Amino acid sequence: MPDNRRGDGVLVVGLGRFGASIALTLEKLGTNVLAIDSRPDLVQEYSGRLTHVVEADGTNMDALHQVGAAGFDVAVVGVGTSVEASVLITANLVDLAGPIIWAKAISASHGKILERIGAHHVVFPEKDAGQRVAHLVNGHLLDYIEFDDDWAIVKMRPPREIQGFTLAESDIRSKYGVTVVGVKSPGRDFTYAAPTTKVAVHDTLIVSGHTDLIERFANRP
Repeated sequence: MPDNRRGDGVLVVGLGRFGASIALTLEKLGTNVLAIDSRPDLVQEYSGRLTHVVEADGTNMDALHQVGAAGFDVAVVGVGTSVEASVLITANLVDLAGPIIWAKAISASHGKILERIGAHHVVFPEKDAGQRVAHLVNGHLLDYIEFDDDWAIVKMRPPREIQGFTLAESDIRSKYGVTVVGVKSPGRDFTYAAPTTKVAVHDTLIVSGHTDLIERFANRP
C-alpha cells in the first residue's frame, strides 16, 4: 500500500450503507480514503466510485497489517449487523495502537462493549437520525444537530416576541439560556449575530445551547 495514503487518511472498514456513505463523502471533501470489505460484490460495486477499495477481512489482523491500517490517522468501523465482527475489528484496531477509532453501534449494549475495548468514538446512526427527524417533524425547527452533553445547534424561525427587536433588547441569553449565533434574512447573506442585530419575522436564526433550553425557546409562540 503506497505511503501517500497513510498518516493523513481514513481507513473505512465495511461498505454497508453507513461505511459507504462516509467513504464517499470523505472523498468528496478531499480526504484520502481506503475502504475495505470482505465481500467481493461490495468491493466490485464501489471500485468505480471510490479511488481506493480493497477486499480484506478486518477481523483478520494480518489483513489489517497488509493494508497498513496502523498508519492511518482515523479508522471507521462501519460494520454493525454482526456485533461479533464489529467488536473483533475494533479490538484489532485498538491493538494496532494507530488510528483514532470511530465505531458504529446498533444498540446501547453494543456501544458499551465498543467503548470498553477502546473505541474512541461510538456512533448510533439510526438513533441519531431518528432523534433529528423527530425534532424536525415536531415543526418548530428547520434543522437540528445534537452534540455531546445534550448540547445542540439548530436552525429555526424567530418566536413572535423577539420579532422587531434587537438581540440586546430581547436579552435572549439571559431570558432563555440560549445563544443566537447568526441571522439569515431573505435575499441577504448570513451574518453573525451582534447585540444590534434586529430580528424580522421572516428571518432564520442559528441558535446554540442545551437541548432542553432550545426546545423551550423554539416552542415560544
